[in-house]
Amino acid sequence: MDFFSSLILSAVEGFTEFLPISSTAHLWLTTKLLGLPNSDFMKTFEISIQSGAILAVLTLYWRKFLDYRILKKLFTAFLPTGILGLIFYKIIKTYLIGNDLVNLSAIAFGGIFLILFEKLHQDKSETKDVGTISYKNSFLIGLFQSVAMIPGVSRAAATIIGGLFLKIKRETIVEFSFLLAVPTMLAATGFELIKNLNSFSFSQFGTIGLGLILSFVMAMSGIKFLLSYIKSHTFTGFGIYRIILAVVFVLLFYF
Repeated sequence: MDFFSSLILSAVEGFTEFLPISSTAHLWLTTKLLGLPNSDFMKTFEISIQSGAILAVLTLYWRKFLDYRILKKLFTAFLPTGILGLIFYKIIKTYLIGNDLVNLSAIAFGGIFLILFEKLHQDKSETKDVGTISYKNSFLIGLFQSVAMIPGVSRAAATIIGGLFLKIKRETIVEFSFLLAVPTMLAATGFELIKNLNSFSFSQFGTIGLGLILSFVMAMSGIKFLLSYIKSHTFTGFGIYRIILAVVFVLLFYF
């Protein structure tokens, strides 16, 4: 992977990480457009540069991580994904990540689900602050998040839809989704690097480091964009975008 490709992938990862459109699927689509091989290093690179997005959340919300109540609820929400991730790690990395059918299906059906959900959902929020989300709902949000282990589903979409279903205020569940990304992605990135630490060259670690920096900058932009967007929009637009994206790539690569 050359310098130019690493910059593009890092920018895509950072900006899409917190949007309900699946950063994993966007990275997969971008690698296909750039003609990059689906190698072990590519898979690890895509997971590792998520650290830049983690740093963006820590920079913007560091005060939240000093609140012991919130930390306990984040840990509760992380448990389902952490446990299921360990159990299904090999299956996910071997058979799901980079799988054309899985990614395109998840993008398209995820878009349809977002549209239908927004049409049927009535905003009757009961929980209006991150600190008041119950432990039960935290765990349930974690279960919703675990669905996003399927590439293309979108971790952000899964947690946000789960929170809205549980009658949590839209702005609140979006913020909780940001915060929950930290332990989730930190675990995934750390686990991936530890498993593959001895298989990469010095230059490859340099590529990952560069990716982290650009991912951080773009993630900051993505977070601010989403916070501004939800003030006057639902997620229907993201659903339409996902469907169009899936159709365009099917036409490009299969017809």
